[in-house]
Amino acid sequence: MAASAPSTALPADAVAMWNRVMLLHARVESRLATALQRRHGIGLSEYRALGHLAASRDGELRMQELADLIGLNQSSVTRLVARLNAADFAYRDLCPDDKRGVYGVITEAGRAKHGEASRTYEETLEAALREAGQADPRLAVAVAMLGGAIA
Repeated sequence: MAASAPSTALPADAVAMWNRVMLLHARVESRLATALQRRHGIGLSEYRALGHLAASRDGELRMQELADLIGLNQSSVTRLVARLNAADFAYRDLCPDDKRGVYGVITEAGRAKHGEASRTYEETLEAALREAGQADPRLAVAVAMLGGAIA
């Protein structure tokens, strides 16, 4: 009789916790997106793109690198940068050394918009995490750890 392979199934409590974390993520992302759109007229992906561009050494990133940092595919990030370009927050530029390379570049208006929106983002994130920890005691430890990292 052949030996049975060890079980690789996750314990039910790990699956349940992951599901709660995913629910927390969805709720927080929704609150962040709503607050940024209402108060600053930008979406969550636009905010994050501006943040990555602003934090980059020269205020620019290759489009594929920006896509990876935001978690979008190449065509989605191209559309995102087009929206930022229409708002004068960023523009596309060709790499001088490699004409196939395309960069997203932040403008001064984009830096200002990101700076304005950062306070809203941080306040909304803090409030959403606090409320989630109070609403679900099973997530309170994880939320407390995140809150400590944010503070």
